[in-house]
Amino acid sequence: MDPRQVADLSPDERRAFFERDAGVDAVRGDVRDIVERVRDEGDAAVREFSREFDGVEVANIDITDGAERAVDAVDDDVLAAIRESIANVREFHEAQLPEDWTREFDDGRVLGKRFRPLDRVGVYVPGGTAAYPSSAIMGVVPATVAGVDHVAVVTPPAEEINPATLAAIHEAGADAVYSVGGAQGVAALAYGTETVTRVRKVVGPGNKWVTAAKAEVRGDVEIDFLAGPSEVLVLADDTADPAAVAADLIAQAEHDPNASVVAVTDDEATADAVCAEIDARTPERERTETIESALDNDASGVLVARSMSEAVLFAEEYAAEHLSIQADDDEALLDRISNVGSAFLGRFTPVAAGDYASGTNHVLPTNGGAKAFGGLSTDTFLRSSTVQRLSEDGLRDLSETVTTLAEAEGLEAHAESVRTRFEDGE
Repeated sequence: MDPRQVADLSPDERRAFFERDAGVDAVRGDVRDIVERVRDEGDAAVREFSREFDGVEVANIDITDGAERAVDAVDDDVLAAIRESIANVREFHEAQLPEDWTREFDDGRVLGKRFRPLDRVGVYVPGGTAAYPSSAIMGVVPATVAGVDHVAVVTPPAEEINPATLAAIHEAGADAVYSVGGAQGVAALAYGTETVTRVRKVVGPGNKWVTAAKAEVRGDVEIDFLAGPSEVLVLADDTADPAAVAADLIAQAEHDPNASVVAVTDDEATADAVCAEIDARTPERERTETIESALDNDASGVLVARSMSEAVLFAEEYAAEHLSIQADDDEALLDRISNVGSAFLGRFTPVAAGDYASGTNHVLPTNGGAKAFGGLSTDTFLRSSTVQRLSEDGLRDLSETVTTLAEAEGLEAHAESVRTRFEDGE
């Protein structure tokens, strides 16, 4: 890998970095057919698609009992790690819980806000080429912390679903677990089947088929957001450890051939050293082929900026899912960046720590989504409502404003609903 200058990027090259394509549009038509079949045919369609796409004949779609049994099937050290991760994620998300509040704004006008959990939510936990117990933790724990009554999980079927994933689902507190993945899994949660309970909201990461399905069912059911392949942007200055920078890039690259992994530095020697570390370390990894594909795609690279100010501008436009700042003035740099899913400051804060165990959530906006919204949190599983109480004097103080605006809008009955309350006193 060779570094490139930010200033020398062509318009097409810049577009590749800033308009990252998750490939969702290319599969929307096929996904629409899958979703409609599951909505209309229920379990029968789920089983057929499991045979077609996963190569598995699913005996039992509901595997809740199997998830509980999986706890005894994982090694003690794996189970201990799962439980520590759950404890840290729970602690962080408990700190996010909002409290109901009311306030007297003036005499006779008391207003407030209250928060209540959704009653049923669905969490998608990926399978495929890797096992993701961490995604189970990140999806289920915030829902349980928020107080959701029924948390259902779907995860792709296999001849043997990874027991660590199943154990994590159970330990995190899921109420039901279903062996169904892909677009059909999202559709089953969205519309329900003979076996799968319909939910109010579907959350969780997945491949382009999962993301396209979430786009398709949105409106019939709420979703968290549309997420694409994993991405990381590392801002580094001449104090950064090139090996640590390279390691973070390689770690995210092993997720997906379409992952976007970028480092931006204002120091050419650091850029050269990072590239050398990437070239030396990539062949040592087990998922070398996936890593190399991600490093070679148009949305990945090691870039040299003319200054850290130019690097910050690049980061703000990129709006990274994961932003790692390995620089002497990391907090000052972060203060200048608004668009980020999750930030990791300093050499000893690898992105992998947030992926698994620090306590923050790793289900985060990609493809520039951080410009508009944040990642999964307890808020994802709550709905808020306002409450108000007016005294007689409080309404009298507002009456002229209300009636004037109501009549300006041509809504005479609105105005009359206020006047009526004072008829006896006139």
